[in-house]
Amino acid sequence: MTELRMLLSHNFDLSEEIFPQLSRSEFTQVFIDGLRSYNKISCRQLNHPHWLVEIVFSSDDFDSSRVGSLCAQALLDKRQSQTKNAQDIPDILLLGGLKTTPPLSNDPQALQTGEWGVDVVETQSAERFLKVMEWEEKTANKTSDEIFKIEIKKA
Repeated sequence: MTELRMLLSHNFDLSEEIFPQLSRSEFTQVFIDGLRSYNKISCRQLNHPHWLVEIVFSSDDFDSSRVGSLCAQALLDKRQSQTKNAQDIPDILLLGGLKTTPPLSNDPQALQTGEWGVDVVETQSAERFLKVMEWEEKTANKTSDEIFKIEIKKA
């Protein structure tokens, strides 16, 4: 069995009047709870300034995009449990990229070559967020083996 490692960061692009920003431990718990039923996936909190959660999964059973989709659903479920108004649910993006360059740090909790770094984004407008960060331009020369984008938009 081949294990892959995915690290999650959190980009909270919302007013805290709508939803409170999740603490590091609350954010981690979203994925621990949301992925608990998958016995080939494990989650834990990291002690790193940028990367908050480590997810380790079997590449024989899941590809990175599928794990990203499961994470997006877990966050959506959490936010739905916090409101009765579906219009308040933020757009959720999971923007994943495979690290192909040498690591910036030898810290074992930092992203290493061959691992997935995923920015988990909560925003009022996925389109605006992607445009501002120039997602299309930055990913134009990347293949589906190097990046993924999961979008959940409010109705």
